[in-house]
Amino acid sequence: MFRAIITFLLIVFWGSSSAQSIAPDFSLKELSSDAVHQLKDYRGRVVYLDFWASWCGPCRQSLPALDKLQQEYSPQDFVVLAINLDEQNEDALAFLEQYPVSYTVLTEKTGKTQRAYELVGLPSSVLIDQRGEIIGMFQGFHPDHIRRIKKALSYLLE
Repeated sequence: MFRAIITFLLIVFWGSSSAQSIAPDFSLKELSSDAVHQLKDYRGRVVYLDFWASWCGPCRQSLPALDKLQQEYSPQDFVVLAINLDEQNEDALAFLEQYPVSYTVLTEKTGKTQRAYELVGLPSSVLIDQRGEIIGMFQGFHPDHIRRIKKALSYLLE
């Protein structure tokens, strides 16, 4: 019952119709290494997937804001996973030199993950609970999103 109440509040608060669906799994390499990450490896933690590209103007605000947010929470409870969609890794790496982040940055070149999450623009983000269920999605970025994410995290990590 308690979980249903939290989910209801998050749906109302987040404004998403995608709640309660299982997040599609993926297997993606890190941008700067050959290490492979799968979403299922993060079960038990709240995950914030952030899809971005170097040419995305709002990403200049979102990446630093998400980095600060990640540093406020234990990576055992909450993790930001960025998925870069640039065609050339060099473009993403140059962007990250200007806007460095401490969280994991993955690369996606096939379009499969974007289609699985039905992305319509960048940046796009997905909040996933500890059970792997999608709680909500953001299109674009506004600094107020961080407040909303923190509010959702207070419920999910309770």
